[in-house]
Amino acid sequence: MTRAYVALGANLGDRAGALARAIESLRATPGVRVVAQSSVWETPPLGPPQPDYLNAAVALDTELDALALLRRLHEIEAGAGRTRGPERNQPRPLDLDLLLFGGLVIDAPELTIPHPRMHERVFVLGPLAEIAPDEIHPVLHETIATLAARVGESDD
Repeated sequence: MTRAYVALGANLGDRAGALARAIESLRATPGVRVVAQSSVWETPPLGPPQPDYLNAAVALDTELDALALLRRLHEIEAGAGRTRGPERNQPRPLDLDLLLFGGLVIDAPELTIPHPRMHERVFVLGPLAEIAPDEIHPVLHETIATLAARVGESDD
């Protein structure tokens, strides 16, 4: 089993329902066990004017490899009505980001682990610090709690 962390976000439609359904879909995935879940945070969006997001994070123990888990996350997003386009930071009914996968560092065309921008985003680090404050970022070699405190200070 590998411990993985996933960020969840939604800013279109039934935001809370989308997060809850995504977590239930993860629970129903063979080889995946949800072991912790953060509270839900409401945060302003990045990018063009759009509704605020609801964000959360979950810890998973999984038998899937990182790419198989990423593909499952994309299936869950598609089931919620998410379409992927070339533009970033667009409104969406569901966004699932694979943040960390064990202690692995992966830099492949389909997948980058750790998530390349997670250390810059309070809406990722805040929820993640609730469930994994002592987890070490495998590239920056700092705890999630330390990174969350730093990005929180820079957002003031």
